[in-house]
Amino acid sequence: MATAFVFPGQGSQAVGMGKALAEAFPAAKAVFDEVDAALHQKLSALMWEGPEADLTLTENAQPALMAVSMAVMRVLEREHDISLKAHARFVAGHSLGEYSALAAAGTFSLSDTARLLKIRGKAMQAAVPVGQGAMAALLGVDFATAAAIAAEAAQGEVCQAANDNSDGQVVLSGSKTAIDRACEIAKAKGVKRAVILPVSAPFHSALMQPAADAMAAALADVKMNPPVVPVIANVVAGPVIEPAAIKQHLVEQVTGTVRWRECVAYMAAHGVNVFVEAGSGKVLTGLAKKNAPEATAIAAGTPDEIAAVARALKG
Repeated sequence: MATAFVFPGQGSQAVGMGKALAEAFPAAKAVFDEVDAALHQKLSALMWEGPEADLTLTENAQPALMAVSMAVMRVLEREHDISLKAHARFVAGHSLGEYSALAAAGTFSLSDTARLLKIRGKAMQAAVPVGQGAMAALLGVDFATAAAIAAEAAQGEVCQAANDNSDGQVVLSGSKTAIDRACEIAKAKGVKRAVILPVSAPFHSALMQPAADAMAAALADVKMNPPVVPVIANVVAGPVIEPAAIKQHLVEQVTGTVRWRECVAYMAAHGVNVFVEAGSGKVLTGLAKKNAPEATAIAAGTPDEIAAVARALKG
C-alpha cells in the first residue's frame, strides 16, 4: 500500500470545521492557538461560530482551511503515530492546499504558513476590483475543449483554464465579460453545464499578477526546508523537493492552472493506491475517485474519520 496525503482548497470551508478536533485533542487545539497568535486574530472563533460570510472571505478561508488540515495531521502524528515520512509517498494540495501540504511536510513552519496565506488571500482579493472578474465551471468537458472555449471567448481579454479538476470538470477564470462569453460558447458547443461560481475574484488567471508579485516578495524572506516527502506541485503536476523550485512554483501558481487531474494521475502512476484527504470536506476525495478509480480515497476531518484512517494505514 502506498499513500498520498492531499489537502483541500477554497470552497471546502464550513462554519464549525475543526471544533470537534480542538475539543477532543490538545494537539489540535495547539494548532488553532498558534495560528490565532501568528495572525493576531481570533480566527478559530470565526471558524467555529461564523458568521459564514466572514469565514468565506479569501483572507480568512485560506489560513482557516490550512489550520484544520494541520490539526488533522498533528492528531494523526500525536495520537496514532502516523507520520508523513513513514506513511506517505507524496503530498499535494489544491491551490491554497499546496501550502498546507508544504506545512505538513515541514517546508514552512505553521506560523509562517498562516501568515503567507493571509497575505495571499488579501493580495488575491485586492488584485481585481469586485465585479470585474469571474470564474465558471464547465461540466462534461475535457481540458482541451475547455481551453479552446476559453481561447475563443477571450477576444483580447483574459480567459483561461484555472482548474483542471477531472475529466468532465474544468474551471475557467478571467474577465467577467469573457467568462460570460465562454459560458455561451460552451452551451453552443453542447457542453453539459456552464456554471458561474460564487467567488470574489478570478483566481488562477493572468489578472492575478499583482498577487503573484506580492507572493514573490513574501516568499523571499521565509525560511524553507526541503519537504520530508516530495510535493506534487499544481503548476507542473510533478514532484518538487528543492526549496527554490517550490518557491518559484508557488508564485507561478497564483496565475497558473491548477493541474489537479494530472497531479492525481502522476501519483497513481507512481504507485499510490490510497489517497487521504486531510482537512475540511470531501471535495478531493470525490475527485480522487474520478481521477484514480482503482485507488481508495478516504477523508480525514473528524475524530472518527481520523481514527478510521489510522486503522487503515496501520493495516
